[in-house]
Amino acid sequence: MASDKKHVLIVGGGFAGLGCARELARHADVRVTLIDKNNYHQFQPMLYQVATSQVAPDDVAFSLRKLFMSTPNVDVKLATIASVDPAAKTVTTQSGDVFQGDFLVLAAGSQPNFFKTPGAAEHAFPLYSLDDAERLRSRILRVFEDADRDPKLVEQGALNFVIVGAGPTGVETAGALADLIRITMPTEYHDLATKAAKIFVVDHAKVVLGAFSAKAHDYAAKVLQDLGVQLLLGQSVKEIGPGHVMLADGTRIPTHLVIWAGGLMAASLAARAGLPQGRGGRIDVQPDLTVAGFPCVYVLGDFANIASPDGSALPQLGSVALQAGQWAAKNILADIAGGARTAFEYEDKGIMAMIHRHAAIAEFGPHRHELHGALAHAAWIGVHTYLMTGVRNRVNAFVNWACDFFSKRRGPQVLDRSNSARINWAEDSEAGRPIVSQPQPKQPTQ
Repeated sequence: MASDKKHVLIVGGGFAGLGCARELARHADVRVTLIDKNNYHQFQPMLYQVATSQVAPDDVAFSLRKLFMSTPNVDVKLATIASVDPAAKTVTTQSGDVFQGDFLVLAAGSQPNFFKTPGAAEHAFPLYSLDDAERLRSRILRVFEDADRDPKLVEQGALNFVIVGAGPTGVETAGALADLIRITMPTEYHDLATKAAKIFVVDHAKVVLGAFSAKAHDYAAKVLQDLGVQLLLGQSVKEIGPGHVMLADGTRIPTHLVIWAGGLMAASLAARAGLPQGRGGRIDVQPDLTVAGFPCVYVLGDFANIASPDGSALPQLGSVALQAGQWAAKNILADIAGGARTAFEYEDKGIMAMIHRHAAIAEFGPHRHELHGALAHAAWIGVHTYLMTGVRNRVNAFVNWACDFFSKRRGPQVLDRSNSARINWAEDSEAGRPIVSQPQPKQPTQ
């Protein structure tokens, strides 16, 4: 009988929640309720491509209901969770509905960590959700449209783009934005001096792609600099205003578009979950992915601090989240069957980053075998096509990649977020201190 089925309540339809739900969906004796504030799963590794008009928003989003339409034991609910009671294994939505399960899985994801930087929350554009990517795309298009209408705005920093963070998100966004500016925009804005556009990448670290090898640091830095990207490394952002970025050394960069790729923290629900929080506001979990004192409560993905064998926390990667979700499902099934839970063992298959249309980095396996350039580019496409959800999404993305690679055209350049894109050019328009423009030194190896 349905009432005899164990009920698993999952909060979050990202990689972790989806991985857990899909694993449990194959077991008819388990009932699953999957709750998310969106009715779609978003493929976060490609959000920067939505922002730079390489792919359409619906190429990186897939309906959660369609994913489970042939599995009647999975019920999808569209709701925003307001609070959690881990002891009762219940969640309460903003509308007051209460859901309870025999097992509770919290995989509510992340939000940008602005590290208390003044003005960042108000003026920077994060890139951690589909809505973020669409807002950013419209702002990118707006600065070009406004500068084309009034070229004098270039003097106010209209075509200055500042990216905070030199990790994969920052590097991939910088490369894609450079391709958009160098290749696509000159063919569409004939009267605009697009060569005046400047891209700055700011990071307190002294290398780009810090998680990669020293060889990769040098390769990525050279590729970006060859694209005209200025690397301001070993620098921190002091404040972000409506029309400028101020660095810790006093350098003032006039800009109306700051992209925040400077770090993540747990989604705000973590503070209302009644569970111990650790680094980045994430919830600390035991090796079996449960929370100490709550054996039926699992916490996964960017919502959790999951320890690696050496004691450090595993990175906030889609591969970690997906594998953790699948592992949590197996532990839940073991619990139901009266078996023993096992400690999570992450299989590190490597890391990769796309720098621009002709350059990428891939490091595979425990010994980090490296690929650079065209081979790494092909590997990136293959892996991401495989990981995407839905045949239509894969085909559409592949077609868009091919068009972007072989032509000067870009995909959906639609300025559809007018409110977020609108700019008050009279605000914060003074020139201030000059922009750093000296030649960038070769990045040190470590």
